[in-house]
Amino acid sequence: MIINLNLKIMNNLIKITIIAFSLFTAISSNAQNHKHEHGFKMPALNPKSPLAELSGNHVGIRVPDYAAAIKWYTEKLDFRIIHEWDYADEKLAYLAPPNTNEFWIEILAGGKLSEPIIYDDLGKSLEKAGFHHICMDVTNVDKTVAELKKRGVTIIGETFYLPAIGRKLAFFQDPWGNMIELSELVKK
Repeated sequence: MIINLNLKIMNNLIKITIIAFSLFTAISSNAQNHKHEHGFKMPALNPKSPLAELSGNHVGIRVPDYAAAIKWYTEKLDFRIIHEWDYADEKLAYLAPPNTNEFWIEILAGGKLSEPIIYDDLGKSLEKAGFHHICMDVTNVDKTVAELKKRGVTIIGETFYLPAIGRKLAFFQDPWGNMIELSELVKK
């Protein structure tokens, strides 16, 4: 009886190990597929820094209308809702792009807000101090811009190539004035 029990435990442990290994392999493979291609020679990491645990997580976006913001980000950009909650007189949510869990935006809706600044010229947007934009990597800016235009998103100015960083760029805003940049690494 003890031998049968030990065999059952061992079989269960083997099954759990196989499942855990399979999950680890799938997660590792997914992480490898979504590595951020930066195009720059990066300086050495500094794991001995007292602040070595700092890592990007999300950007908070203020909007007046929670339902409208959720609708816009999920329908126009195909973002996925990760988590929703209330805080004081605000409604909040974390959202992630359609095919990665590595970057999120946080919708902060409600409360008192000033009027957004809506730009039709990228140069004018650079005159305001403080937060300017979120940047999202894409493999093909032109294709992404075409899709966004089909979805009724207004692109600010023209798509352009910036040689200093080796990227093709485009900008647009959500309806509340939050600027979003699209960036395509151009290999030459």
